Amino acid sequence: MDKERLQEQRRVDNVVAKIKQSLNKKEKEYLKAHQETSSVEKNYVQNAKINTFEIDDRIETNAEIQQQKQLVAKNVENETILKRQLTTLKDLKKSPYFGRVDILDEGEDIPETLYIGISSFVDEKQDFLIYDWRAPISSIFYNGTLGKVSYDAPIGEQETDLLKKRQFLIQNAQIKNMFDTNETVGDNILQEILGSASDEYMKNIVATIQQEQNVIIRDTHSDLLLVQGVAGSGKTSAILQRIAFLLYHSRSDLNADQIVLFSPNLLFSHYISEVLPSLGERNMRQVTLAEFFSQRFEGLNVETLFDSYEKKLSSSKKRYAYTQKKETTAFMENVRSYVLNLTADDLQFTDIMLDDRVIFNKESIKSTYSSLPEALSPSHRFLETKNLLIKKLKLFISEETRSKWVLDKIASLSDEEYLDLVSDYKRSRFGELAEEEHYLALKIVKDRFKSVYDAIYNNYFLDIYRQYSAFLTENLSGSETLFNTQVEFHRLSLADCAPLLYLRDLLTGGGQNQKIQHLFIDEIQDYSLAQLKYLKFAFPQAKLTLLGDSEQALFSDVQEPTVFLDNLKKTLTVKRARIIQLNKSYRSTSNITNFIKALLPDGNKIHAFTRSGKKPKVLIATDHSDALSKINVQISQLLNSNTTVAIITNNMNECKTIYRKLHSKRPLTLIDNTARSLPQGVLVLPVYLAKGLEFDAVIAYNVSSNNYQDEHSLGTLYTICSRAMHELVLLSIGETSPLIQSIPSKLFSIEHQVTLPHKN
Repeated sequence: MDKERLQEQRRVDNVVAKIKQSLNKKEKEYLKAHQETSSVEKNYVQNAKINTFEIDDRIETNAEIQQQKQLVAKNVENETILKRQLTTLKDLKKSPYFGRVDILDEGEDIPETLYIGISSFVDEKQDFLIYDWRAPISSIFYNGTLGKVSYDAPIGEQETDLLKKRQFLIQNAQIKNMFDTNETVGDNILQEILGSASDEYMKNIVATIQQEQNVIIRDTHSDLLLVQGVAGSGKTSAILQRIAFLLYHSRSDLNADQIVLFSPNLLFSHYISEVLPSLGERNMRQVTLAEFFSQRFEGLNVETLFDSYEKKLSSSKKRYAYTQKKETTAFMENVRSYVLNLTADDLQFTDIMLDDRVIFNKESIKSTYSSLPEALSPSHRFLETKNLLIKKLKLFISEETRSKWVLDKIASLSDEEYLDLVSDYKRSRFGELAEEEHYLALKIVKDRFKSVYDAIYNNYFLDIYRQYSAFLTENLSGSETLFNTQVEFHRLSLADCAPLLYLRDLLTGGGQNQKIQHLFIDEIQDYSLAQLKYLKFAFPQAKLTLLGDSEQALFSDVQEPTVFLDNLKKTLTVKRARIIQLNKSYRSTSNITNFIKALLPDGNKIHAFTRSGKKPKVLIATDHSDALSKINVQISQLLNSNTTVAIITNNMNECKTIYRKLHSKRPLTLIDNTARSLPQGVLVLPVYLAKGLEFDAVIAYNVSSNNYQDEHSLGTLYTICSRAMHELVLLSIGETSPLIQSIPSKLFSIEHQVTLPHKN
């Protein structure tokens, strides 16, 4: 093997030398492109300063500016592409590839050797020195075992004989580890990679893709792909790699702007933001559920998923019951039925005004709507109403041009204002003075009534909030009072967003984006069926990839994945639905994973990766003061061997208390809902902001019987514990939760001693 390792190192040296040559060439191209962009931008600024007072000069200048704009955009795009290629080459220079397969096609005598890396690389003869991990033939590396194998190719399924599968760990162009295997990724490679410290960003590890993850990544047929993965199973990483694969596989008709990923929070969005760029792809659009809804409710403060969680902890039973009903598929069907049966008298039209003047009163709008055939769908009827109102507005504007205030406005114009207003008119034709004044009058009136046009175009002549309140009165009596109060204070609960938007869009015919081809939703267990139904409605052409862990449900009780899939299929009416379950946990040490398994009723389905470590530790504090002292001691111990220590709590109030008491004694970072980065050191954050993240060590705060009374809080406790990679400490103030008491004592250590506070 030493001789073979030497030969492989020589090949690495040879490939890296060629990568460096290509890198030097690209750097020169990039420098040239950057200089061209700077030159074009400079010319653009100069041309924009040309005299624009004379009309003929203005026409010439505008044409020149448009041409310069196009040149700037073209050069910036070229520069961006070259910059991305440079980044990829720099990564390849450090670690050109991670896999090798030797294959023998039928009818051939000489095996072919292929090397697999994060990106393809060809030499000057266009021979492939490295194959992109997403290439069809590269699937052999992830799926194949030695012997006859098949793989999907553009021309159909192909067969070959896999003779050798070799794995590499290459750092700074030096082979650190190398071995032949019949598995996807050998344990020693995983041990080395997974044993490292946590980072501010998620790592891109395409070298460690497992066979079951590869199935997720390369699925191009499912309309609905539900990925149910236990904590630390690599589902988020697999989904990001799936996006990279889809962009590679469908590059001729799919771009990053046609993919939307719903993230659980801003912190998570930042955490995963470097994965796709490290694979040479642009990031897809990322949005949180609250951001998505906020964009559709201008002027209202939409409740976030995490505000909803905090509210749930203190909600009254009646209010919680309202929320539960609003989150069902049945409630959304009630919305559809309500809209289909609305009469003109039921619609909550409102006056369209300009300042204090009524342009169209609600009665005339209702009369216009009533005049249309009842056989039309509500949205079609509404659209026709808009068109008729716009026609009436045009007629109104034409009549208004003869008003005295318009003639007075024209008479008071300065020469410069006059020339500015007639520039477009002069550009197209030269008419009589009377024609020119009519053009001016029309332009002035149009500008004056632009807000009226906008009101019609944006459907402001229908009070959608009063309409939804009327719907609530009919379908969930009593809940309309709370809704009206919230809207009065410019607030909107998360549970109302989906049904309210659904009602608005069914009535007005808007709200749908036909261009989005793929919709990805992370932490799917925290979404209601009503929200999912609306998202499918809003993106009707999109294939859905949903990922989550039913055991991590913070907003509802645990639900079996197969039951959840059946509910999704009924709610979303998709043709090809598929569920893939990932049951092996790679994040935590086997000691932590075994503790988590014992916490869950069906924990046996989780398979721990064989990475040893310390047993979880349970500390019993007598009161809050003792708890803070114990935390302080634990932090000091944990920082000796860990880069990031997270104190994770049940809610934000606990976080603020811990931060207030401890930040004067040691550096701490309080993570709230506005946080966008994940610094190293000691972090204090609530459980709902820890979703999807991982930390070297975790201190689970106050896992007492008061905080975690029964199975309804199991998802929260499981989520907290499963964030830990290397060490887990659970601190209870008083008696521990019954959930922990049910775990065999051999799986953790326990400490009862009181920690005396340090003297100042």
